[in-house]
Amino acid sequence: MKPGIDLLTLWRGKGLARQIISSVAILALTIMLMVLLGSYAFYSTLFIFLPTALSAPDSWLPSPAEWGWIFVTTLIGVAIAVWVAIRLSRRILTPLNSVATSLRRVAQGDLAARAAADRQPLDEASQLISDFNAMAERLERVQQERIFWNAAIAHELRTPVTILRGRLQGLADGVFQPDPALFSSLLVQVEGLGRLIEDLRIVGLAESGHLRIQLQQADLRQEIMTVLKACESALHDKGFTLTLALGAERPACDPVRIRQALLALLENALQHATPGPLRISTLVVDGQHCLRVEDSGPGLSASDAQRIFDAFQRGPRSGDAAAKGSGLGLAVVRAIASAHGGTVDCQPSPLGGACFELRWPK
Repeated sequence: MKPGIDLLTLWRGKGLARQIISSVAILALTIMLMVLLGSYAFYSTLFIFLPTALSAPDSWLPSPAEWGWIFVTTLIGVAIAVWVAIRLSRRILTPLNSVATSLRRVAQGDLAARAAADRQPLDEASQLISDFNAMAERLERVQQERIFWNAAIAHELRTPVTILRGRLQGLADGVFQPDPALFSSLLVQVEGLGRLIEDLRIVGLAESGHLRIQLQQADLRQEIMTVLKACESALHDKGFTLTLALGAERPACDPVRIRQALLALLENALQHATPGPLRISTLVVDGQHCLRVEDSGPGLSASDAQRIFDAFQRGPRSGDAAAKGSGLGLAVVRAIASAHGGTVDCQPSPLGGACFELRWPK
């Protein structure tokens, strides 16, 4: 590309390049006009009022008056150039210094530092400030999420570990007698820890983009029935009445992950839904496979439905039931849906409660 075209391209821009080009061009034009017009006025004045101050026609050296005029014009030109340079450098260096200062604060651990410009910065400088502030906000959010996750994980692990330690200490001290019921309760706590660790692993892999799935043609109806065999008695004991509307589709999915997602949705119903009708259905909508789990209450508000799929988030508490669970089940469902290239959401159900719908491409 020709230099003239490069210059034209820079001039048509709206940022730092155009500002520098226009400032230098205006500076050069101003100094040239000052020298030409000033020289014309200077020599006209000397010629009319003080012709003896002019240098001799056969002399190559300026006269003292002319030396004075050269010194004054040079001084004025330098002053104008310095004034323009200072103004331009402030618009360039002020935002850069602000970013540099804030960057040092961030490096020292102050993630609340933000860059700002006292004056209206140029486009590139403004974009730099915006990008830096966005980076700082993301770092601060990541730190807050890390602190929240550490506290939430510690909270979720504390209860089962405390129970296990107390009962094992009781066995060691002879307070408890070894019997099948005690071992069964210890096994329940260990299984709960195992599920919590697996849920944390899935959510962590999904957050980092490393959750892998193994797609294959699966009999979705058979996979659902397999899950129901494992938890049907618990649902019936709690007072739920199952209704199935299962199609004969054989979608491409990871059957192990789909079973995990359905189990998490059923456990969510066990812990939070009002006992009553519980409907599980599969269908194809808008070219996507859908797995729905609908309950009869109490349902969720629109705001709760948006945040309920975040890790360690629970719906409105209603007694002790809502306090149960790790708050990871629905986060696992969203992670599995995302790994399939799909989505999961919660909407009001015709049954009067919540309808959880897992979708992935057909």
